[in-house]
Amino acid sequence: MPVELFNEHAGFSFEWDQKLEDFLLSIFHLEGLVQKVDLNLILLNDEDLLAYNKEYLQHDYYTDIITFLIEETETSLEAELYISLDRVKDNAGVLGQAFERELLRVFIHGVLHLCGYGDKSEEEELFMREKENYYLKLNDVSRETLFSIS
Repeated sequence: MPVELFNEHAGFSFEWDQKLEDFLLSIFHLEGLVQKVDLNLILLNDEDLLAYNKEYLQHDYYTDIITFLIEETETSLEAELYISLDRVKDNAGVLGQAFERELLRVFIHGVLHLCGYGDKSEEEELFMREKENYYLKLNDVSRETLFSIS
């Protein structure tokens, strides 16, 4: 399966819909990456993602997502998105967004990193946010329910 979900967070139940996979894969295609994509989405709690952040990136702070590109060739891409559901929930509250919408934004954010977009500078961050909003609006127009989480 091109996109697989692993829910390692005991506090949340995630109901997957094929539409989420289709939507995420469509971003790769719309960004001009029509290669074969194998993507794992790993849902964690804050402490587990913090451990990955420390071990692999030497960052000692909480984050909502870490994107790992495992392998990329001219025709394929393999990657993993590690996501803290605790952080997404907190960020949704701070931003006044629905939890599901913020989680979708984080999924999109990770995919955009894999498409080559950065967010280290203020300019890159602004452009990344514009791209995220563009894809969120695409989903809003389709009115698709891509997943449910509780």
